[in-house]
Amino acid sequence: MSQNFPISKLTLALITLSAASLTQAAGLDRSGQDITAFLQDGTYAETVYTYIDADVTGVDNDGNKSGDIAESYDFFRYGVKTDIGDRFSVGVLYDEPFGAAAKYEGDNNFTGVADVTGAGAIQTVAQTAVGRTQDKIDQINTQIAGIDAALANPNLPPAQQQVLGQNKAVLELANGALANAVTGFESLNDAPTLENYNNLIEGTRENIAQTEGILNQIAPGLSDETNQLAQNLLDGNKEDLAQSEATRDAVANLLSIDEATNVEVRSHTLSLIGGMKFGAQNQFQIYGGPVAQRLEADVKLRGNAYKGAAGYTAHISPDQDYGWLAGISYSKPEIALKAALTYRSEIDHTLNAAEYFPALAIQGKDPNSTNDFEVTTPKSVNLDLQTGVNPTTLATAKVRWVPWGDFAIRPPAYTQASNLPLVDYDKDQWQVELGLGKRLAPKLAVSGTVGWDSGAGNPVSSLGPIEGYYSVGLGAKYNVTENWAVSAGGKYLWFGDAEGSLPDSTIVSDFEDNDGYVLGVKLSYQDK
Repeated sequence: MSQNFPISKLTLALITLSAASLTQAAGLDRSGQDITAFLQDGTYAETVYTYIDADVTGVDNDGNKSGDIAESYDFFRYGVKTDIGDRFSVGVLYDEPFGAAAKYEGDNNFTGVADVTGAGAIQTVAQTAVGRTQDKIDQINTQIAGIDAALANPNLPPAQQQVLGQNKAVLELANGALANAVTGFESLNDAPTLENYNNLIEGTRENIAQTEGILNQIAPGLSDETNQLAQNLLDGNKEDLAQSEATRDAVANLLSIDEATNVEVRSHTLSLIGGMKFGAQNQFQIYGGPVAQRLEADVKLRGNAYKGAAGYTAHISPDQDYGWLAGISYSKPEIALKAALTYRSEIDHTLNAAEYFPALAIQGKDPNSTNDFEVTTPKSVNLDLQTGVNPTTLATAKVRWVPWGDFAIRPPAYTQASNLPLVDYDKDQWQVELGLGKRLAPKLAVSGTVGWDSGAGNPVSSLGPIEGYYSVGLGAKYNVTENWAVSAGGKYLWFGDAEGSLPDSTIVSDFEDNDGYVLGVKLSYQDK
């Protein structure tokens, strides 16, 4: 004998679960892209507010504490739908599906002046300068050897002997100055500080000025050829000095950046949905529609952990693009059974990135650039299930899959300089949540949930070092009137331990024993 469950009352528990089911998940997943508001009977509207506070702390490779890098954040979700006759439904859903909010604190390799990186840059500059200057010395020695060979000719005219002798004297003078420069750059390589770099440049400037003074004094007694040779050598030294000054300024700028690594990603999605029911009792429904999505981000990489990318800054301007969703649902009201399978498409964004990359200035390139690039937010599949257990109890299950393994953010300047994406993930995300709702009184229902999220791989980006989570949640719903209800819920999260890594797979941090909580409140209206 079949047992009928009063669906209108059991729905109280289901909606309570939805209010508390938002959490911090794998990759950039935030809202879970819940579709259940559209699946409600009759005319329905909801406003949901969610607050998330996670405690995510760890240590860098030197054992320095990271501080709590997970900034608290909140967001809203809205939904409204209505039935048109017995078979058709229309609705609008708004949520903020993807995002990130992380900022390092304290004294560690992700904050403050990248002094180790700066010293490494100075050493690279010094080593390059030594090699370049030694090449010039070798070239001059070759010229001197050629002059010596010419002077060995007993038939060489006296006038030519005089010119070659003067040329040789100027070249030997230049060689001595270059040898001093090599010594200076070798000393800088051994003690790579900005102060020593400044001292080397100042000493070089004084030497050039002194050499120029000497050449000006003896110029009247030199041949035109020798004077031209001396001027060419002097101009070359001045060009090298200007290049060294520009590089020094770029290093000084890098060492002046005293901030913390920070990332913020925001998204907004508006889904327009239409549905049609079919079947002998309208128990099936197909639904779908267009989705508009807005995406933006800001990134700052600071500290020694990011090596050559230290000081990198990107402002990714908002872009709106479009995708779609489609799904099918089944219901059997007499046992409070509902099942829905929803697919959301990828959405291709063309974003404009204003990037600043200090390391490029050290290489003599423009550190500022503004270019467009592509980012594709991932597709997803959601499965929502509920069934009555008895006339006052409802069981629910939610399963979500997101292929974060296919996702990457590749700002042009960063990617060109490093041949790596700024952010990517190794694995796809699986999320499962089971719940049980209980009606305690005609106007009051409570619920509990347990959940699991697989994460998107480990090691994971240093901008979000969490490998999934386990969760437990509690919620309650009170029917203020026949149509209006207030729901509230909370969830506690145990985050999986993770190692933070750079895009080149270098492990730069370790995060263990972290947790967080989620609070949600919902105001809903339903008229069947």
